[in-house]
Order: sequence, then structure tokens, then C-alpha cells
Amino acid sequence: MESPNLLIICISSFAAVLLILTMLAIIMHFLTVFFPVKKQNDEDTAILAAISTAYNRQFPGTRITNIGEEK
Repeated sequence: MESPNLLIICISSFAAVLLILTMLAIIMHFLTVFFPVKKQNDEDTAILAAISTAYNRQFPGTRITNIGEEK
């Protein structure tokens, strides 16, 4: 009985991995098309409450006046 050629094994395993990754990419593409990301509200109250609570715990008596993104 002849032993399997190492080059053939490597090429076939590489092809199998490439095929699986291609199928996963196609599935992910369809999932993102069917279930798009919803835009979040700029004034998300839960996030604002969490930030305010964290600052008040760290620095008692402070008041948050403006929360924004640095550009």
C-alpha cells in the first residue's frame, strides 16, 4: 500500500478550509442583508445614565452637562 502524498494532503486540506470560509462569508453576507444594524438614538438614556452614575461615584457632587464625541 502506498503512503499518501503530503503535498496532496496539504492542497486538499487548504481547499477544504477555503471552501468552508467562502461558505461562511456568503452566509454572513446574507445575514447582514436580511438583518441590518439599526441606528442607535444619539441620546440613549441608558448610556447617559451609566456615564452619570460612574462620574458621580468617582467624583461625588459633580454634574454632567455635555457628553459628546471628540473630533
